[in-house]
Amino acid sequence: MSAPPDTAPESDATSTAPGTGVAPESPHSCEPSSGPPDGSRGEAPPPYEARPLRITWRKLTLLPSLLVVVLLSTWFWFRHAELDAISANALANGQVWLALRQHIALTAVSTFFVLVIAVPLGVLLTRRRFRAATPFVRAVANAGQATPAIGLLALLVIWLGIGRTAALIGMIAYAVLPVLSNTMAGLRANDPTLLEAARGIGMSPAEVLTRVELPLAVPLILAGVRTALVLNVGTATLAAFGGGGGLGVLITTGITNQRMPVLVLGSILTVALALLVDWLASLAEVLLRPRGLEEGP
Repeated sequence: MSAPPDTAPESDATSTAPGTGVAPESPHSCEPSSGPPDGSRGEAPPPYEARPLRITWRKLTLLPSLLVVVLLSTWFWFRHAELDAISANALANGQVWLALRQHIALTAVSTFFVLVIAVPLGVLLTRRRFRAATPFVRAVANAGQATPAIGLLALLVIWLGIGRTAALIGMIAYAVLPVLSNTMAGLRANDPTLLEAARGIGMSPAEVLTRVELPLAVPLILAGVRTALVLNVGTATLAAFGGGGGLGVLITTGITNQRMPVLVLGSILTVALALLVDWLASLAEVLLRPRGLEEGP
């Protein structure tokens, strides 16, 4: 009777190969190891990478530096310009600072009322029960901006009389459309699945509006506010024709009296103020945007 075939025990899998003194590779040796090859516990995970700055140094310093250079150059030229009695009288007794303060006040007050009117109205027009009024409201807002600003101001002066009230109403009517249109566009662009998910977790309509819809629409709303601000700075120069004051007083004085120093000073201050307001609005547009809506990592 023949001997049974030799069977190697399982422990022989770790025995040395004959003549080499080296243990053969285990059948599981090609599997990746869960730890590092040197047997150490491994390095700590890399630290959390901070988000890049929302506002770069170039955006923060380039335009203000340019404005400072322009204003200093204007001041240097103005100090050495020859002023006759009419020009000196137009710029004496703090008239420049008074006109600048009036211009800033007109811009700020008109923009405030634009926000108070346009943002709630845009929210209402995106609700189901008020959608039927959208064509009428948009037609009125379009008419306010399509009408030439100087003609609209003249009509308001005839109706309300000379003063700041007529200028403010004209500026508000001229700047409502960008904020209204962007508010409606931002709310309508929201993903319906997100709104359904918010309702599904038990949010009330007011909570869906304030915690989901409006935060998602913030970038477009801020873009409309930025446009309205720049429009108001430019339109405020026409307030001088209706007795509203502002830097337009210097411009009209320089034109009617043919005094170049007065005209140049009023024009440069208006342009500088418009650029400064646009720069501040661009910073607010970046800082007020929700973190989750930022582009990039």
